[in-house]
Amino acid sequence: MTATDTEKPVNDSLMADVRDAIAGRAFWLVAGVLLLQFAFILSYVGAFHDPGLHRVSMDVVAPGDAGPRLVQQLNAMTGEPIDAEVVADAETARENVESGFTRSALIVDPTSTTDVLYVAGGAGASLTTAIQELMTAVEQRQNRQLTVVDVAPVQDGDARGLTAFYLVVGWIVGGYLAAAVLGVSRGSRAATRQRAVIRLAAMVPYAIVSGLLGAVIVDPVLGALTGRFAEIAGIGALLVFCAAAVTMALQVLFGLVGVGVTLIVFVIWGNPSAGGAFATEMLPTFWRETGPWLPSGAGVSAIRDVVYFDSNGLDRPLLTIAVWAIAGMLIMLVGSSLLHRRGRLSGFDGGPAPIEEPRPNDA
Repeated sequence: MTATDTEKPVNDSLMADVRDAIAGRAFWLVAGVLLLQFAFILSYVGAFHDPGLHRVSMDVVAPGDAGPRLVQQLNAMTGEPIDAEVVADAETARENVESGFTRSALIVDPTSTTDVLYVAGGAGASLTTAIQELMTAVEQRQNRQLTVVDVAPVQDGDARGLTAFYLVVGWIVGGYLAAAVLGVSRGSRAATRQRAVIRLAAMVPYAIVSGLLGAVIVDPVLGALTGRFAEIAGIGALLVFCAAAVTMALQVLFGLVGVGVTLIVFVIWGNPSAGGAFATEMLPTFWRETGPWLPSGAGVSAIRDVVYFDSNGLDRPLLTIAVWAIAGMLIMLVGSSLLHRRGRLSGFDGGPAPIEEPRPNDA
C-alpha cells in the first residue's frame, strides 16, 4: 500500500467528521451570526464614537434687539448645535423647559454679567451636560458668566437619567425572547390564522405581568422612578406586546431567520438610537432621525415624558409603539392566512404533516 493510499482514507475520514460536526445549515447560520456581530459593532460604535449637539431647542429671553441678534448668532454656530428662538419672558421660557417642549432656555440679564440657563435633567445627563458646556464657553467669550438651573431634575434613584433606557431594554428583550421561545418550541410560523390569534393572545397576559413587574422594580423596590406606577406599567405592557408582535411577524415572513431580523431591529439598530447613553439630539444623522420612530426610542421618550414632564408629548411615542404593534399583528395574521392557503404550512409548527395511522381497510 502506498503513502497516497494511506492518506486518502484519512482525509476522507477527516472530511466526513467535519461534515458530521458542522452541517451546511449550521455553517450559514454561523455566517449570519458573524454578520450580526459586525453590524452590532458598527451600529454602537457609529452611534457613540463622536457625540455632539445637533439643533437642540433653546428659548432665548433678552431685552430689545439683543434677543434676535443672539438667536442669529447661536443658530449660526458651526455644526448647528443650537436651534434657538426668542420668547416673551423668563416665565414662559422656564415653563417650556419644565414641560419638555424645549430642551433649554437662556435668560440674559442686562443689569448683570451673569445669565441664567434653564435645563431639564430628566431629558438625560449627557444632553444637559453638553448644553451647559457649550453655553458656558459661549458666555465666556462674551466675558459673561452662567448660572445653570435644572428645572426638571432626575429623581434621586435615577442616576444620570438612564433608568428609563434600561427599563425599556429589559421589556423589549423580554417581549422578543418570549415570542422567539414560543416560535422555537412550536414552530416559527403559526400554521393557521386561528393559531396566530392564539399566539398573540398568549402574549397579552405576559405583557401585562411584564409591565407590572418592571414598574414594581423601578418604583417601590428600587425607588428609581417613583410616583407614576400605573403609567409606567401600562407603557411597559404595550412595549412588551409590541416587541412580541413584531417578532412573530418577522418569524412569519422569514421563519427562524426572523429572530435574527428582530435582533437587528430592537438591539443592533434600536438600542443605540434610543437616547440612552447619549440623547437622541447628540447622535449622528441616521440614529438621530430614526431613533424616535423605533419602539426602543419611543419607549424611552414615553417613560421620561411621564415621569419628568407631566406626560406632555406622550401621544407621539405611544402612537409610534401602537403602530408597530398593530403592524406586527396584521403581518402575522395576514401572513399566516396566506401561507396556509398556499399550502406552504401543513402542521402547527410549520413542519411536516403528522403521520396518520393506517385505517382498517388499508392494505
